[in-house]
Amino acid sequence: MNVKALGGAALIVLVAASARAQDVRYNYDKAADFTKLKTYCWVILKGDPPPSDLVDKQIKAAIDDELAKKGLSKAECTSAALYVGYQAGMSKEKELTSYSSGWGYGPGWYGGGWYGGGSGFTSTQTNTILVGQLAIDMYATQPHNLVWRSMASKTLDNEAKPEKQDKNLRKAVAKMLKDFPPKPKDKN
Repeated sequence: MNVKALGGAALIVLVAASARAQDVRYNYDKAADFTKLKTYCWVILKGDPPPSDLVDKQIKAAIDDELAKKGLSKAECTSAALYVGYQAGMSKEKELTSYSSGWGYGPGWYGGGWYGGGSGFTSTQTNTILVGQLAIDMYATQPHNLVWRSMASKTLDNEAKPEKQDKNLRKAVAKMLKDFPPKPKDKN
């Protein structure tokens, strides 16, 4: 196998792997005082039915574990500083992977005559990729403002084995809450 073909194959594998990597984004209220937000309770966001009971429990357990690492604890909603809710969704995307051999020849002049020529081959595969999205919203209980939102795609996959689902979910939640709470800005 020549170096160009090997390099091309490696590039295809790299692009395919990065296309399936989790995409995580977050935003927060820069005016919120996160040092005062140490307790939370779970709420169901309006208009968003939760997934199955099993997935609901897995999502909440992963978020509970990460928030505990950040020093937050669950409380009754009457005394909590944060309301925490999530939205989960599944969608499907089509992925096309094409490879051309680059070998062959085209029409041209050869040996005193014109010939029609031929071409190399191109192979295309179609795959369906499940894109499971998860969003975590945190609202300050006073004055009921959204203070943190984090979103991750390629996180939930109902077709994966249970161990893989949990591993991907926990990895995504850790990434989603990596910068929570945000560091206070210096006032200098």
